[in-house]
Amino acid sequence: MKLTLVAAVALIDPDGRVLLAQRPPGKSLAGLWEFPGGKVEPGESPEAALIRELHEELGIDTWASCLAPLTFASHAYDSFHLLMPLYACRRWQGTPIPREGQVLKWVRPADMRDYPMPPADLPLIPILRDWL
Repeated sequence: MKLTLVAAVALIDPDGRVLLAQRPPGKSLAGLWEFPGGKVEPGESPEAALIRELHEELGIDTWASCLAPLTFASHAYDSFHLLMPLYACRRWQGTPIPREGQVLKWVRPADMRDYPMPPADLPLIPILRDWL
């Protein structure tokens, strides 16, 4: 089974809310809510992938020094195995705006179970809730 490395980030605002993005129609798992991020390209570090993805998808800039490793997900889907480090980030420049058709929502970790998420993301919720 192919291993896919995806980096994700919990962007945390001053009120302790986390930004979730809803996958747009036409993508796999459309309609589900997830942490921003994306695939790590060959030769790219997870931190560099997040910096690139946050700029491309949300129009914000951050730095590797602002990305704190928090936990990871390891989940077998039907056609690949996902390995996804999750970082926490409290500092970035700009205001997140949806650039790829996704819907954005700031959510308290205690309320994340109200948002349908991909199976790989679900075990991350209690870790975020306990950490924040």
